Amino acid sequence: MPKPRGRQFFANPGPTNIPDSVLRAMDRPSIDFNDAEFVPVYDAAFAGVKRVLQTAQHLFMYNASGHGAWEASLTNLLSPGDTILVVESGYFSDEWAAMGRCHGLEVRMLTADWRRGADIGELRRQLAADTDHVIKAVCVVHNETATGMMLPLPAIRAAMDEASHPALFLVDTISSLGSLEFRMDAWGIDCVVGGSQKGLMLPTGMSFTGVSDKALAAHATARLPRFYFDWTMMANRPQKSFIGTIPVNIFYGLRESIRLLEEEGLDAVVARHARLAEATRRAVRVWAGNDGPTLFCLSPDRYSDSVTAVLMPDGFSGDALRRTVRDRFNVSLGGGLGALGGKIFRIGHLGDLNEPMLLGALAAVEMALRIEGVPHGRGGLEAAMAYLAA
Repeated sequence: MPKPRGRQFFANPGPTNIPDSVLRAMDRPSIDFNDAEFVPVYDAAFAGVKRVLQTAQHLFMYNASGHGAWEASLTNLLSPGDTILVVESGYFSDEWAAMGRCHGLEVRMLTADWRRGADIGELRRQLAADTDHVIKAVCVVHNETATGMMLPLPAIRAAMDEASHPALFLVDTISSLGSLEFRMDAWGIDCVVGGSQKGLMLPTGMSFTGVSDKALAAHATARLPRFYFDWTMMANRPQKSFIGTIPVNIFYGLRESIRLLEEEGLDAVVARHARLAEATRRAVRVWAGNDGPTLFCLSPDRYSDSVTAVLMPDGFSGDALRRTVRDRFNVSLGGGLGALGGKIFRIGHLGDLNEPMLLGALAAVEMALRIEGVPHGRGGLEAAMAYLAA
């Protein structure tokens, strides 16, 4: 089958669409990262990321995907044999836990139903029972891309405070930063893991950690091996980050993406994501008729506003649907990860996205449901349009 013409509608939960102005900003010849011309670009982008994180504390950046920033958070803050508590939310929480085990950490899981999310009361009870303060860090994925679920960070911080537990609070904000409300300092977060390829609307390849004063003090005694991600080495660099070459072109793009976010206004960015997410969910609720596809997340107060995971009916493949959507209509969707492979498809609605782009993706999904013979209720696209036009 020949490839469909026209620009691809990219409704993937990450990487995401890159705005044209960001692409143009990066489309430039190489420049020495020590060049005086580059310093103000670096400084502007670095300060901009701190504003998006809403922190006045510390920031370290890396040539790496989000997994690199995960590793930086663990190796800079912990020592061999330390215990961490990972709040289960899906594929990515389990990956972070697996990384901890590989580094010789004792990993406890606050187990949870992937469709409903963790019990914050149980987290409080486990922390209160840890009277010897064996748990050194609580690790939470703010927005679980694999399941379309958001976890309430202020409630988790409150549970830690109510238990009077001194553990560090580590948060993966890779698919929430620049999409959902996020306040590092106000919410008492000690280490934030972020990446370039989602709400920041850049190519994959740069990640970062926001670090609190409390976390930096813990770093001074942490003994896990590290080199490339070592914050002490980074702090002694002229530009306070990067062991080795700095990704110069991405910084030109990052400066522009920060400008776009602040031009729209962070509150407006969050509101736009909430509006597009609700339109998507309204479409899925209609498709759920006739025993059709349903929302994977079953907790309305935890719906993600950056990605919606859709559970296919028994006997039907999410991957087959995605192939039809891609091959017939040039629309890219996300697939199921790990145990959810083939069982779900994911609609990303984050980053550089507006109503017509989303509606085009939803229309392609609804057509593909018909083509593949998947039972579903008709009129999901109309429901999304009615909500967005109201």
